[in-house]
Amino acid sequence: MQMASPCYFFMYGELTDKETGEKVQQTFENYEMNSFEILMYKKNRMPVWFFVKIAPIRNEQDKVVLFLCTFSDITAFKQPIEDDSVKGWGKFARLTRALTSSRGVLQQLAPTVHKGENVHKHSRLAEVLQLGSDILPQYKQETPKTPPHIILHYCAFKTTWDWVILILTFYTAIMVPYNVSFKTKQNNVTWLVVDSIVDVIFLVDIVLNFHTTFVGPAGEVISDPKLIRMNYVKTWFVIDLLSCLPYDVINAFENVDEGISSLFSSLKVVRLLRLGRVARKLDHYIEYGAAVLVLLVCVFGLAAHWLACIWYSIGDYEVIDENTNSVRMDSWLYILSESVGTPYRFNASGSGRWEGGPSKDSVYITSLYFTMTSLTSIGFGNIAPTTDGEKLFAVAMMMIGCE
Repeated sequence: MQMASPCYFFMYGELTDKETGEKVQQTFENYEMNSFEILMYKKNRMPVWFFVKIAPIRNEQDKVVLFLCTFSDITAFKQPIEDDSVKGWGKFARLTRALTSSRGVLQQLAPTVHKGENVHKHSRLAEVLQLGSDILPQYKQETPKTPPHIILHYCAFKTTWDWVILILTFYTAIMVPYNVSFKTKQNNVTWLVVDSIVDVIFLVDIVLNFHTTFVGPAGEVISDPKLIRMNYVKTWFVIDLLSCLPYDVINAFENVDEGISSLFSSLKVVRLLRLGRVARKLDHYIEYGAAVLVLLVCVFGLAAHWLACIWYSIGDYEVIDENTNSVRMDSWLYILSESVGTPYRFNASGSGRWEGGPSKDSVYITSLYFTMTSLTSIGFGNIAPTTDGEKLFAVAMMMIGCE
């Protein structure tokens, strides 16, 4: 029932309770869910008692677009009707007959909400924490029937699991660029175990996604296993599969070829595509000022982290001139190595390569410091781009910072 104008006089008569009618009108005006027992009239002026349930239906922007009104005839419970078949019966006998014949009506009248309850005022915390592909529409009160091995996408377990995947996605968004840029082999057993556990959890997530319902184009909950598998294969399966491959385990072996190791390290960047799922959920937080502030800080820090990794990669690529086999003294890495007392040196008697330079911790902190000052347009000048590659990247950061 779509509300285009007030319907205060809709099916009302002289015996209709005016106070109840005003409550019905207020329910429509306040976009509430409520239920009433009210006496109304048919077209032939016959009075009929109705149990009326009113439920607002909201769209994706949480705006009420129409009302769902359910009318259940409860005349048999309020005033037993006399007909030829019950003439001569007592009042109690007629009421007993009406109750017996209307058992189906009695089952339908079990209220899902208490009288006067406003379900729109429910806590928004559950809606904020919900990370499933779609929130269950508010007017769908009945839990869909699903096969035993199918999980509802909005159940408590799936919501908790989605939060775990969200946290691990941010973890990979931080560690993957760092490992790729700094070319770290996972020789540390602790970090290797942690990354392996993350890979296993992502693999379990793939299995769960093959058994999780989703919302179809018409708003219905799809629980058919075949449709669920087809939908997942067409959307996120390939990305999720590439993101859970054990790249760190392969890079941990010492005898892996340098080119293959670099290839697997680069493929780990595919895991960052998982952030696409996170981006689709940010609209749930827009109406919360504190949440928006926290999100902006996190996004800014993550962008500065990524740019710091790229800044180091440029410096590491250009600090050694392969053609002349010498160190570029104008590189920011060379200047940093001299200032911290760890200069570059050529090992002629050993490996025949350039060694030394600042530690990775010192390099990362310096890179992050430079990207933060560039994005915020502060730029103290103590770290300055000197090579063409560094200057181009600095210009790009300035353009990003002024957006």
